[in-house]
Amino acid sequence: MERSWERRRRLLGCVVAVSAVLAWAAVPAAARFVVEKNSLMVTSPADMRGKHDSAIGNFGIPQYGGSMSGAVLYPKDNRMACDEFPSSFPSKPGALPTFLLIDRGDCVFAKKVWNAQNAGASAVLVVDDTNEPLITMDLPHEDAEAAKYIENVTIPSALIDKKFGQELKKAIASGEMVNVNLDWREAVPHPDERVEYELWTNSNDECGAKCDTLMEFIKEFKGAAQLLEKGGFSQFTPHYITWYCPDAFLLSKQCKSQCINHGRYCAPDPEQDFSTGYDGRDVVVENLRQLCVFRVANENKKPWIWWDYVTDFHIRCPMKQKKYNKECADSVIKSLGLDTEKIGKCMGDPSEDANNPILKEEQDAQIGKGTRGDVTILPTLVVNSRQYRGKLEKKSVLKAICSGFEETTEPAVCLSDDIETNECLDNNGGCWQDKGSNITACKDTFRGRVCECPLFNGVQFKGDGYSHCEVGPGRCRINNGGCWQETRDGSTFSACKESGNSNCQCPLGFIGDGNKTCEDIDECKQKKACQCPECSCKNTWGSYECTCSGDLLYIREHDACISKKTSEAKATWTAVWIILIVLAVVAGGAYMVYKYRLRSYMDSEIRAIMAQYMPLDSQNDVPSHSHDVNHL
Repeated sequence: MERSWERRRRLLGCVVAVSAVLAWAAVPAAARFVVEKNSLMVTSPADMRGKHDSAIGNFGIPQYGGSMSGAVLYPKDNRMACDEFPSSFPSKPGALPTFLLIDRGDCVFAKKVWNAQNAGASAVLVVDDTNEPLITMDLPHEDAEAAKYIENVTIPSALIDKKFGQELKKAIASGEMVNVNLDWREAVPHPDERVEYELWTNSNDECGAKCDTLMEFIKEFKGAAQLLEKGGFSQFTPHYITWYCPDAFLLSKQCKSQCINHGRYCAPDPEQDFSTGYDGRDVVVENLRQLCVFRVANENKKPWIWWDYVTDFHIRCPMKQKKYNKECADSVIKSLGLDTEKIGKCMGDPSEDANNPILKEEQDAQIGKGTRGDVTILPTLVVNSRQYRGKLEKKSVLKAICSGFEETTEPAVCLSDDIETNECLDNNGGCWQDKGSNITACKDTFRGRVCECPLFNGVQFKGDGYSHCEVGPGRCRINNGGCWQETRDGSTFSACKESGNSNCQCPLGFIGDGNKTCEDIDECKQKKACQCPECSCKNTWGSYECTCSGDLLYIREHDACISKKTSEAKATWTAVWIILIVLAVVAGGAYMVYKYRLRSYMDSEIRAIMAQYMPLDSQNDVPSHSHDVNHL
């Protein structure tokens, strides 16, 4: 435990002195950083075909869940792309997009990509200048000029290693057509139908461009986040970074103003001026409050309220208006129907010389586990344990989250027009389709369409999904199995058969092929019914009706007319005979019972009488008296 805490101190500790200020984006040298990669596939020339790793740039908009093919171009001049290109490299109509290959060095990565984007490139591949493991392209420092590039870069970029880059350059120099495919589909794990993601954020609203970008993103993304959470499609967790004040500075003015719980949890001064405005401790307290808002809301089965609280607090309680305080926060909490006392109890006492369990968990969570590195900068978005790389804006972040769902399980918000194109709309995605019923095997997913025979109205189709799908049992429930069907005067007849040698067969009373036509048979004209002399025949759709003249009654089973009186008499005699038969059976049964019981009684009486006069087989022999006399 002590070693773990010491490691956290080395990772998260930031010296607070009179001449030093806690930096909100400071990256400790000992931090473990994980490079997020995507796959780069060379498709041409043939002798270079194969996969290579590339490191996703920490700016721009990576195409999470998708892929992009392009033709690689290595410029003759300005190969480091630190200057504006005098000419452009736009893709020609019908040709592959241009991927500009540029060298590392002399200027920041974002500037290189910005210049390439302005020249018409669709993506950028930066060749490393040293033989080393891949790193994530980011800014070594922040300034106004660099922020401009970060804000406006919209194309994806990736870093490739030096050796692979030289091979690409050599192929281009020899006149080869070099085509590659950048694939982000596996950049985010997608094991199941729920995505777990977390946002490392901060309540500070006076830290400049980063704070503005963060709060703008939270307000913009709130609707989509709440839809995902309410539908059970996602599990979101907010996190807040805190720093640790070294023991040597615990009594300093700077440490006291920026930390709570005796230097255990600190945040940078919002204005980076210890003498005015709000202090870092105010930020830590509000961060803790927001964590507790999430916990209490989660206990109430409404974790999405966190998004409402954070956006409302930012609007109603800004630092500039001197409303960044507990009173304003409580008013927001009450308006959302949460219990302020519960939240206060969750927060604990910031002046206590002890660990705060909530903030201690946050410091533990900052240390990377598995595929995720240490969280050291704000904001940081992590999706299914993979750090998001790219611009913090709604569309690109939603792409990353949606790429974390297992195929075909994505919610509707992921399949909206502004997120991805429905590939099933173009030629049915090349999948099987029953044009008669408009049933299709094409399923649109975030990563592209899949061809799977559908389950429709409880009936499962089977097949390869591309060229054919056959329907199993229950086929007549779907478009009547493609057979003839017609309704007249409330009566419906169908030629669809669930079993048998023929799928479509006209029903009784009709004739035809069963597929498109079935014609009514006129049983009266064909002399197939009502043949008795007294009968009168009338054809109906799918059947016929027979009537008899006078008081005669038509019997359909025998195609004959009989007198109603005769019918009634027959019915009467039939009832009489039934009664007589029942009586006879009852009498016979009673006689048999009587006979059996009488005979048993008489047999027992006879046996009793005879037993008095002669020995029976079942009795013992009478003992001989002479035997006893001989022994007197």
